[in-house]
Amino acid sequence: MTIEISLVDSILVIFMKLKIQKSMLQFTGVLKKMITEFNHPIDYYLVMENGFIHLNELLQKEIEITFEKYQCLNCESDKPIFRQGFCQSCFYAIPQAGEWIMHPELSTAHLDIEDRDLAYEQRIQLQPHIVYLSLSSEIKVGVTRKSQVPERWIDQGAVQAIEIAEVPNRYLAGIAEVALKDFYADKTNWQKMLKNDIPLVDLVSEKERIKSKLPKEVQEYFVENTHKTYDFHFPILKYPDKISSLNLTKTPQFKGKLVGIKGQYLIFEDNTVFNVRNYEGFVVTIQV
Repeated sequence: MTIEISLVDSILVIFMKLKIQKSMLQFTGVLKKMITEFNHPIDYYLVMENGFIHLNELLQKEIEITFEKYQCLNCESDKPIFRQGFCQSCFYAIPQAGEWIMHPELSTAHLDIEDRDLAYEQRIQLQPHIVYLSLSSEIKVGVTRKSQVPERWIDQGAVQAIEIAEVPNRYLAGIAEVALKDFYADKTNWQKMLKNDIPLVDLVSEKERIKSKLPKEVQEYFVENTHKTYDFHFPILKYPDKISSLNLTKTPQFKGKLVGIKGQYLIFEDNTVFNVRNYEGFVVTIQV
């Protein structure tokens, strides 16, 4: 009889441990931008050290985010992150953070002129790029590598996008973007994007008016004979009314119910939003 009771107790203990593990999953890892899959709605994933998180499955669930330390995406040191997931010394040294990343018109690989690492710059700059219009908070002009379509538009929270030109290098895309900045915004108003405060706009009509505004060097690359638009639907149960942005350095531990994901933002029930990409290089523990 004693043996039977002991066995039952052991089974109950194992059952309770399994139940706790199932109800309190914990993941630790260095943050990088969320991986996306172009579905209806968009699927979002976070890759951590001990597995990946399919974030869509966490909607309507409470999650806790705890900041542990820094880890530069290049040197992996525990130094404060400066920009783009890199510590300050790496940011000013590595080709992945060259100024041409944010300002493609400064690209020089097509001239065989090195900025920081010519081999790297040739590999990235000398490939097809897309000049586009997207609709995230208003009409926005931008450029992206062709290999990043449609990921780039998902990351910016666009509900629709259309290709304007396909050029053979980043420099041509950059000068096209600069020319079109006189007519369209080149940055997303992230608060309007998250609130879904987006005007009704016909991107096809905008495209039809745009060719003459492109630099002469780019006009031959105008995407003719297609009015295809990309449409995006995000996993959102509730849009925020008033936005409060989570700052992990000021609030190293946060807990809230996830109600939406858009762009690279997590949206919580209390109107807190968390820009995952802004915190690349932060090591966090996420408990569900």
